[in-house]
Formats: sequence, structure tokens, C-alpha cells
Amino acid sequence: MSLSKALYKKPTWLWLLSPLSLCFWLVQVLRRTAYTLNIFSQYRSSLPVVVVGNITMGGNGKTPIVLSLVQYYLDKGLTPAVLSRGYGGEQTSFPHLVSKQCPANLVGDEPSLIRHRFDIPVVIDPKRARGAAFIQSLTNADIIICDDGMQHYSLARDMEICVMDGRGIGNGFLLPMGPMRETAERLDLVDYVLFNGNDYSNLTCLNKIKTDISSFALQGVEWVNVFDEQAMSLEDGIEYFASLKVEAMAGIGDPKRFFKTLRHLGIKIEHTHAFADHKKFTEADIPSSTIVLMTEKDAVKCKEIAHDGCWYLRVEADVPQAFFTALDNKIKPLLGEKPNGL
Repeated sequence: MSLSKALYKKPTWLWLLSPLSLCFWLVQVLRRTAYTLNIFSQYRSSLPVVVVGNITMGGNGKTPIVLSLVQYYLDKGLTPAVLSRGYGGEQTSFPHLVSKQCPANLVGDEPSLIRHRFDIPVVIDPKRARGAAFIQSLTNADIIICDDGMQHYSLARDMEICVMDGRGIGNGFLLPMGPMRETAERLDLVDYVLFNGNDYSNLTCLNKIKTDISSFALQGVEWVNVFDEQAMSLEDGIEYFASLKVEAMAGIGDPKRFFKTLRHLGIKIEHTHAFADHKKFTEADIPSSTIVLMTEKDAVKCKEIAHDGCWYLRVEADVPQAFFTALDNKIKPLLGEKPNGL
């Protein structure tokens, strides 16, 4: 049985939800058509807009791709801004410019992570068009990177990137019968598909599309202590953890992927603790083990409650040059004369 089928089985009772999935399909088709025919207006920013999203629910590696895009444009001498919904945050006034002092429970774990990693404008707003207008008017950004915005058609985009992983499209059904936000045909309309993993040959949905596809891998860079932000090299950390009791926790889209990564590094884990994506952690959720390993996304939410044995693995996406070439072909003409040859 393939991974995607194993994760999304089709029990008979699921068909009881079919009327709701049909309604969901009808609404999303009518909505997208309305924007295509200009019945609903789109906001087009004077800044280039790159959208990173997916067609299924759940995390699959979008944030590392956003981080890679931010670093790419910073290296070019540009100032990228990230626009996010701020999912899981308690902020109620929008648009909201995220500062390093903003707690993750206020602005959401992903915006908090991005803002802590980079000194760039990060704006949260459930209405992406309004957030983009804010960035254009009130920040020094050269380009907008919209995190998880494929279905927000009110914001016009210049490049659309769909991120997927080994779960593919699951059982192939739209919400609530399955994990899909849009039908698989939507993959033919995006500019690029980035696959989180080494091999997508068993995913029929990707073998059938004409859109360019590249695989990327998440690579561990270093360990960072959640409590005091002390950094340790990947190799030194593996050696240090070897003689200690180690537990691992993750509240991401696919916790097993994180645990698998740790084991591939040669780390012996006594217990794993999987939580729902965007989990709001309490002190009771953190194991009292000598060493607790977690993701950076979880670490931003645990800063105030972590003990000194908590470490997160900082990862970076290893994205092939073919993708950045395609990105430049779409975006470079929109940037004008910029530093470093852009």
C-alpha cells in the first residue's frame, strides 16, 4: 500500500460527507471563476508577489521554502517581506507588523519563526490583499512572499509555488471527505511544484501534470538550545546526545517525518511525542527528560516554558538551482534595476 493511501483510507462512512464535499467543490469553482472573469476584483501590488502554498490541508514543508526564498533575495541585496495569515495566533487587529517581541501565541508560530530568523517585514492578515497593500505602502520591501496563499485569489500573484510531500493528495477527495482544498487539476495551473522528498514517482497526481517539478530535501544545519539560544554544530550535538536520555516532540503536519530525520542522524530516541499541527504547548507537554529535541517551529512556542535540556534542530531546504532559474525568469523582469545584477 502506498504512503498516501495508508494515510488517507476510504471507509464507507466517508461517503456520508459527500454532499458537503460537493458543496465545497461548487463554491471553490464558482469563486475561482468569479476572479478569473473579474466579477470579483483582485488587488495587484506594484511589488512582485510570490505565493507559496499547497492544495491539501496540513504542513508539508512550506515554511522552509519561504525561508529559502527570503535568504535568496537577501543574498541578492533585496528586502523581501513575508505575508502570512498568522494561523493559530490570537491577534485580532489587522494588518499586524510582527516584531521579535511578539509572542508566537499572538502572531502564530510560522510568522514568529520567520521574524526571529530574519530582520525583515513580516505581516499577518487573514485578508491577503489588505496585508499586501500594507506592505507596499508602509514597508521598504522589494518583493512580497505570501506564505500559504494559493487559495486567496483576491491577491494577484506573479508566481505560484505548490509544495507537496509523500502524502500526495491523500484519498483524492475534497474537504471534508479528504484533505484537498482544491482538485488535482489545480496543479496544472501553478508555476512550479516543489516536492519534499527524494522520489515522487509513485504519486500519480504528479506524474500526470505538465507543471515543472523539483525535489528538495530538508537538511539539518545545527542544534540550538531553546532555553538560552546556545548553538552547537550538528556533529557535536549528535555526539553529546549519544550518552544521554533523549526524547523528541513535534507539533507539525507530519511529526513522524521529524522523528525519522532524527533517527537518520543516528540519534537514539527513547520516546516520541506527536502533537497536532500548530499545537499550543503548556509546560506539562514538555518531557522532563535530560534532552528533548524539537523543531524550530515548536521551539518558538516553547521559549518561555522550556528547560535547559530542550534543543531544536535548525534545518534548511536544499532546493535545486532549476527552481531558482524558473523563479528568476518570472520575477527578475518585475524587479527593475536592483543590486547584485537584479
